[in-house]
Amino acid sequence: MKTKRELIDNWMAKAEKDLLSAKHELSFSDAVTESICFHCQQAVEKYLKAYLVFLGISFTKTHEIGELVTKCENKDSEISVLKEEADKLTDYAVEVRYPEERFEPTLEEAKESFVIAKKIKEFVSNKIIF
Repeated sequence: MKTKRELIDNWMAKAEKDLLSAKHELSFSDAVTESICFHCQQAVEKYLKAYLVFLGISFTKTHEIGELVTKCENKDSEISVLKEEADKLTDYAVEVRYPEERFEPTLEEAKESFVIAKKIKEFVSNKIIF
């Protein structure tokens, strides 16, 4: 069984890969915006799950960013300032992946998603201290 620290490190490492994927895609002139937004959502979800592990709060499988932030708020009310902004990414977990939805984010939305993901990364990284 993994230690708490190993589990947190694993969540953070996975989040970093998603954020890196988004960053790489943003560098192209023909950036695939739904991929950027999806990876930003995934990064935020994983950063928050790492933080929940750190806080000792259990969680179920979910892509709902607002739900994850709400759980964090139980032990850290400071995260509340990021909740509304971060929850914007929730729709990118599923809706951009399926053709039935016909939803394609703009480049500006993709860039905003990346900024939000970096804010969550910074917040969580500054909180998780061993």
